[in-house]
Amino acid sequence: MAALRRPGERMRVIEQFTGRQAGPLVQFVKYAIGGAVATGVHIVMFSLMAWLVLPCLSPRELVVKLFGLPVAEISDAVRASRAAVGNLVAFVFSNLTAYAINILWVFHRGRHHWALEILFFYAVSGLSMALGTGLQTLLIRYYGLTTEIAFGANLVTALLINYAMRKFLIFKG
Repeated sequence: MAALRRPGERMRVIEQFTGRQAGPLVQFVKYAIGGAVATGVHIVMFSLMAWLVLPCLSPRELVVKLFGLPVAEISDAVRASRAAVGNLVAFVFSNLTAYAINILWVFHRGRHHWALEILFFYAVSGLSMALGTGLQTLLIRYYGLTTEIAFGANLVTALLINYAMRKFLIFKG
């Protein structure tokens, strides 16, 4: 941290954040920021689906308690199925956001032809979503966890898989 006290070093870090060239730590922070934005999109879309489109919230959800939202009386099996569909819709929107941030700010394109890059990006995202959604469904259906907790486990699983695959297999470092 002492190095950041020198004006030249602060400018170099700022340039890494605003430019295309970044060291590993700054790149990871940029990925985390981009991931937070995409995750925010995912959470908003999932929450809207879970509340308004395919109701799957239980009375135990924090958002239900905080805002006094009405909930449908449904079984855990129906709730799990609806949550999976809501997650799929949220995936489409958040993945578009993540791809844009990744190619414009975090990674360098060019490891693969652009069409393969997009295919691999969505394939990896699909795999991580399938694994995360499977875990989410298992946690709701068989362990009775709240949709929020199960969704959080889903997100952590997807984020870990996505970073490693995008960094080392899809984009140029």
